[in-house]
Amino acid sequence: MNFDYSDDQKYLRDEAAKFLAGTCTIERIRAVLDAAGTAQDDDLWRAIVAMGWPGMCIPESFGGLGMDPVDLCAIAERIGAALAPVPFSSTVYLFAEAIMLAGSEDQKARLLPGIVTGDVTGCVAAAEGPGSPFATTPATVVVNDEISGSKLPVTDGGTASHALVLATAEGAPALFVVALGEGGVARTTLRTLDPTRNSARLDFTAAPCERLGGVGEGLTLLQRIHDRAAVYLAFEQIGGADQTLEMARDYALERHAFGRPIGGYQAIKHRLADMYIRNQLARSNAYYGAWALRGDNPILARAAAAARVAASEAYWFASKECIEIFGGIGTTWEADCHLHYRRAKQLALMVGGTAAWRERLVCELEREAAEQIDGL
Repeated sequence: MNFDYSDDQKYLRDEAAKFLAGTCTIERIRAVLDAAGTAQDDDLWRAIVAMGWPGMCIPESFGGLGMDPVDLCAIAERIGAALAPVPFSSTVYLFAEAIMLAGSEDQKARLLPGIVTGDVTGCVAAAEGPGSPFATTPATVVVNDEISGSKLPVTDGGTASHALVLATAEGAPALFVVALGEGGVARTTLRTLDPTRNSARLDFTAAPCERLGGVGEGLTLLQRIHDRAAVYLAFEQIGGADQTLEMARDYALERHAFGRPIGGYQAIKHRLADMYIRNQLARSNAYYGAWALRGDNPILARAAAAARVAASEAYWFASKECIEIFGGIGTTWEADCHLHYRRAKQLALMVGGTAAWRERLVCELEREAAEQIDGL
């Protein structure tokens, strides 16, 4: 059985790579890195919107393309390889998925077409400080359809037009959609390791909001959203890891020491081989997660956790080893190694750290084992 992309999906991935090679250059990424501002390339985002990528999986009835989730995975891989400084992951993997999963028909009609046209960008505000990716008992509260409290860190919170916020309402956690351009919302940009991705603190003071999903469904629904986003993020991480491996390989063939390319030395060969093996293991897990995205697959939680853990570790390892292979040059600002190291760290924390996803994987395996024993 062939678990690889189909020919059409490979074509889509390759065309996306060509497009990003011309529009998302290292010079543009460094310009965003050096600039003090929103940490976003608005021109690149408009170009991506014009390509139709934000609406790939949105139904045609709402202006989208209605394509398969695996098609979006192919695009995510190239987004990750290009280090694109755009709010693609927050808007498409998280906010759009949330609206499609739990939004009312009215919410879908109002928000999904805006995502397709780029007028609506989203973020998820669940954490209330260091620790868990979401607060199980949120201090942020909703009373009479008005939300008050603080959320941090919020990826793309400083640039998004809408936020999906986890808050306590009627004594239980629930999800709410907040239009960030309206009154009662204050944003503060946070300094992070990767300035090419915006991170912010959101403070709500009686800001208007509307519920997404049912009463008391907040944590369950948020976990479903995170499971789906974890698979897409895994493909971004794999794209970055593979690109980092290529950088290290090319430099090892170009750099000479003692009259020969350093790639000919056993120590460098072993580093490159270890990077390749981790990347391939991560890709295998990501393909399994992509398959599980279709429909309401009961194994999605396990597959997403496995993909998330493997991809996070592979990208971090590849970016770290790339710096080592570049040697003294790798630690300098002029080398591009640190761009991938920064993004590897940022993506690894976006919907919860590796430790949290490893724990989720173990819990899912234990649950499945218990069900099998009960069925004997």
